[in-house]
Amino acid sequence: MPKKRQLLREEITYSKAKEWEVNVLHRLGYYGQMINFFTHLYGQREWMKTVVAHHLGLRSSGACLVAEVEEWLCGSFNVCIPVTIENWKNRQQAGQRVILRFPLPYRVGEDFCPGNGDEKIRCEAGTYAWLQENCPDVPIPRLYGFAMSTGETFTRLENLPFLPRCYQLLRRRLLSWLGYPIPSNYVRHQLKQRTPQDGVTGAGYMLIECIEETHGTMLSKTWLDKHQESRLRANFFRDLSRILLSISRIPLPRIGSFMIDNNGYLFLTNRPLTLELQDLENQKIPTDVPRDCTYSTVDSYVVDLLGTHDNRLRHQPNAVNDVTDCACQMAAHAAMRTIFPLFFQRELRRGPFVMTLTDLHPSNILVDDDWHITCLVDLEWACSRPIEMVQLPHWLANKAVDEIVPEEFDVVRSEFMAILTAEETQRCGYSESTKLSMPRLSNVMNSAWETGTFWYTLALFSPTGLFNLFYDRIRPKFDEGDPSEFPKVMPFFWDKDAAGFVARKLSDKKKYDNELELAFR
Repeated sequence: MPKKRQLLREEITYSKAKEWEVNVLHRLGYYGQMINFFTHLYGQREWMKTVVAHHLGLRSSGACLVAEVEEWLCGSFNVCIPVTIENWKNRQQAGQRVILRFPLPYRVGEDFCPGNGDEKIRCEAGTYAWLQENCPDVPIPRLYGFAMSTGETFTRLENLPFLPRCYQLLRRRLLSWLGYPIPSNYVRHQLKQRTPQDGVTGAGYMLIECIEETHGTMLSKTWLDKHQESRLRANFFRDLSRILLSISRIPLPRIGSFMIDNNGYLFLTNRPLTLELQDLENQKIPTDVPRDCTYSTVDSYVVDLLGTHDNRLRHQPNAVNDVTDCACQMAAHAAMRTIFPLFFQRELRRGPFVMTLTDLHPSNILVDDDWHITCLVDLEWACSRPIEMVQLPHWLANKAVDEIVPEEFDVVRSEFMAILTAEETQRCGYSESTKLSMPRLSNVMNSAWETGTFWYTLALFSPTGLFNLFYDRIRPKFDEGDPSEFPKVMPFFWDKDAAGFVARKLSDKKKYDNELELAFR
C-alpha cells in the first residue's frame, strides 16, 4: 500500500494525489523547504531584534522580544513573526507588538524567477504608500519599514533619527517649491552594520503594525455562521462599498502595480502583480510577463493573461487527463481568445484604470462585532486594473469560483449593488472633472453582470477554474447546441500542430503518473 506524504497543511495519500488537478509532485517539496526556511529564520532572532529597533528608532534592541516558533503565523505566501516592544514610549502602549513578515521563497517562485520575493515586497510597499497618500480613509495597518534581499532598507519618514528626518523634510519642501516629484514617505535607511543574507531567506521582509483582536477579528471566523444576518451583512457591504469607491475614484494612467524604487520614489511601473502570476512561476511555468511590463489598453492585458493560461496547459505536466480533456481545454482557450472583445466595452479599452484589491479574502478583512470593517491586512497583489474588472468577491457565494450558482449569487450581488449605488449617489468627494472622466462604478459593475463580463473576468483570473467557467457560464451565451461537438473543431485554431501537442501532453501525463506513484512508494 502506498504510504502517505506530507504537504504543508495535511498528509495526502496516493489515491487522492492522483486525482488532483495541481502538480502534486511539486508540492511534495514544500514541507522540507519550510522546515529549512523556518530553521534559518529561528537562528536569525538577534538580527530580527536589530532590524525592528532600527526601523522603529529604538535606542536598543534589548526591548524587542521575538516570539517563539509556536506563535509564528504561517499563511499561504508569508510567515509573520510577532515581536513585542517593551516600554515603547511616546509611540504606543508598552507591550505593543509588530509583525516581521517574510515572503515564503518556496511559494513565490524565487528559484524559477529570482527576485520574485523582492518584487512582491516592493509592490506591496508601493500599495501601502499609495493608499496612505490617496485614500487615508481606507483602514490599513502601519508599515514601519521594509528591505530587499539585496540589502536596500527603507524606513518610514516619521521614524527616522532627528537629523535625517529634518533633512528629508527640508528636501521635500525644496522639491515641492521647485516643482519636482516628491519621494514617498519611505526613505532609504541602511543598518549601520549590514547583516548579509545567506541565500536561505531568498527575499527581504516587511515590518508592519500588529492588529490585535481587540481591534478586529478575521471575517472568516464568523462569516459562515452569521452571513445570513441581514444587519451584519448590510454593515459589511456598506463599509466595503465605501472602500471600493474610495480606491476607484482616482483614474490611473496604465495597468500595473505601484512599486518603490531604490531612491524611495513611488512609480506605477511594475507588471500588474497578482497571486496567479507568481503561483504559476512558482510551479516553474513561464508567464512571459516581464517585471517592467505595464499596459495601456485592456486588449493587450487580456491577451497576455490568456497567454499565461496557454503556458499552464503547455508546461504543467499533468494539465490534461486524456485526449478528450486535452481537446476540450484547447477549444476553451481558443474560444476565450476569440470572444474577449465582445465582453469589454470599446469606449473603456484605454481606461479608466483603477486600483484594485485582488486579494479581498475574508481572512484579510478584520471586522468588529457588528461587522464594520476595522482593517484590511495583506495588501499583496493589489494592482491597477480596468474598471470593468472590479468585482464583488466570489466567496460571498460560499462556493468555489467554478461552482457558483448564478441565481443564488445574484441575490447577494443585488443586495450589495443596492448599497453601493446608494453610497455612490451620496458621495460628494468627486470633482466635476472627475465626474466627467470616471463612469459610475455601480453602472460598470451592473453592466459586467448583465453582459457576462463578470464570468469572463472570473475565468481570466482562475487558472484551474477557466475550463468549467467557460463551458458552464460563457459558451452557452453563444452556442446552446451539443457541447460534445464544440471540441471537434476549435482545438485546431489554438495550435498549428494540434495533434502533435495532444501527443506530447499525453506523454507528459504518463511520465507524471509514473513519477507520482514512485514518490508514494
